Amino acid sequence: MFYSLRNRFFLIFTCLLTVPFILLSILIPSLFTSVIKDQTQNLVKEKMDQYSLYVESITKQAQDLGKQILINQTTQDWLKLETGYWAKSNEEKLLKKKELGMLLNSIRINNSNDMSVSVFLYDGTGAPANNLKLKEENWYIDFMVNEQNFIKSHIDHPSAGGESINSYILPLFNLSTLESSGIIKVNFPSSLFESALDNMLIGKKGHAYLIDSSGSNVLQNKIQIPDAVIKKTVGNIGESRDKKGLIEMDYQGETYFVFYHMLPVGDWIFISEVTKSNLFSEVNNIQNNLLIISAIVFLLTIFTSYMLSSNITKPIGKLTKAMGYIEHGDFHGAQQYLPTIKSNNHEVGYLVKVFKHTIGRLKSLIETEYEANLRRKDAEYKALLLQINPHFLNNTLEIIGGLAAQGKNREVMKISVYLGKMMRYSLNTKSNIVRLGEEMNYIRNYTNILKLRYEDNINIEIEEDSEIRQIPIIKFILQPLVENAVKYSFVEKKNAEIYISTKRVDDQIFLSIEDKGVGISDDVIKDLMRHEDFNETNNVLESKGNSIGLKNVIGRLLLYYGKNFSYKIESEENVGTRITLCIYIKRGDFDVEGDHYR
Repeated sequence: MFYSLRNRFFLIFTCLLTVPFILLSILIPSLFTSVIKDQTQNLVKEKMDQYSLYVESITKQAQDLGKQILINQTTQDWLKLETGYWAKSNEEKLLKKKELGMLLNSIRINNSNDMSVSVFLYDGTGAPANNLKLKEENWYIDFMVNEQNFIKSHIDHPSAGGESINSYILPLFNLSTLESSGIIKVNFPSSLFESALDNMLIGKKGHAYLIDSSGSNVLQNKIQIPDAVIKKTVGNIGESRDKKGLIEMDYQGETYFVFYHMLPVGDWIFISEVTKSNLFSEVNNIQNNLLIISAIVFLLTIFTSYMLSSNITKPIGKLTKAMGYIEHGDFHGAQQYLPTIKSNNHEVGYLVKVFKHTIGRLKSLIETEYEANLRRKDAEYKALLLQINPHFLNNTLEIIGGLAAQGKNREVMKISVYLGKMMRYSLNTKSNIVRLGEEMNYIRNYTNILKLRYEDNINIEIEEDSEIRQIPIIKFILQPLVENAVKYSFVEKKNAEIYISTKRVDDQIFLSIEDKGVGISDDVIKDLMRHEDFNETNNVLESKGNSIGLKNVIGRLLLYYGKNFSYKIESEENVGTRITLCIYIKRGDFDVEGDHYR
């Protein structure tokens, strides 16, 4: 019972639908975890490099600005006056201080990064304003005691109006004596670094900070990383020789990924942190969702498999018994029996056997009908080939009669020979395939008759590629085109010029008929280009007009060669027409030998 069709359906559906979801729920998260970690590391390194260049550009600008102030003549003059290097009056000192203040204010106004500069002597005297509590300022202590040129974020009320700033400090000294007398403080907004940090976050819950070698925050934003993680990170960085990298550590059941980059600015370090749970939160959600979906799919698979197996096996059983009637050709009995019969036999095996027998009978019927159609088509095709323009025959016989009356026996013999060869070629229906050379011989006989008929009023040139004379081709594809060319050349002109050529290009042969007649209108060409008109032999046989006609020729070529045939019609009214037939020939057909034309 286990191997019944219903149970096999149940087992197959369960395996195909449930097992892949379970495997995907395990494999996809593992794959994503590795890919996300590698991509995150590469992305963060690129962002850190960009941020490092950004910080370096800001601090370099601050350094350059400080040096410019140091060597500025106004600064040096003010310093010499304040330190007594020059003995001047108080009015001159005030004037020079005001001039220095104007210089510093202009720098702040013109600087694109809103940088400002202050100059102080050690006693607090300075420009643009004094700071009598200079020695109590934390940033001053960091510079003097801790030898920090780049100061972490602080609030400098006198110069920045309460805004958080970072500073670069360099000594102020007399360039003549090199004696240090104070400091130059270049301030730049901390927001320049803080806003850029917002673009350095990893994921939705990551953090990014600027810290110094002691782990202190260089900016005003609050550090949300545990102090133990910060201390361990700083310690590992101090022990490592690498300027940038990734530190992975565990703390209180959580794994932290800390990316660091030592900046070329004092002892500043740029760190970007994210926890493993936050980094792979989307992956974990995917895994949980996949497991839930797998459970749902499993339940749906059980229900669907049962329903499908029941709905499929019962109809198959009925269909199997009904095939017994179809096997004997009793379709009515099968229709009557199908809704009522039930069976537990091996339905599929019996169904295959009956189908094989039925297909055999259908195949036999189809082949019989197909052969009958082929014979009918062949008869129609040969009837088509036997169509010869009665008007042409009548004109030829009249020419023979006229020449005989004039006693031109030689010409009568020539035209009789030409016509005889044409008739023998036309009436040979043993094969529809001839050599291209035979077709060209037929055309020569035809054009010779035309030359005798029209005499000096017609000029026909034939350029034949001798290498392709043995190519097999279907009969009567050139004579209708030549006939049309002659016909339309004499519509409005007294002379006709016809050019016929055959040539080979790679695996293609080109047959071209060109005249200088009245041409073909665009509407007629569009009608001729409709391939669907050439698909039925009946259309070819029923086509009206002189000779077989251009449409019949194209129809037969399409019928025989299919996609290996193409054509091109180039025509200009009152100038002429060129019709080019292109046939792709297999490589082996170029090697055939012999000419069966007699």
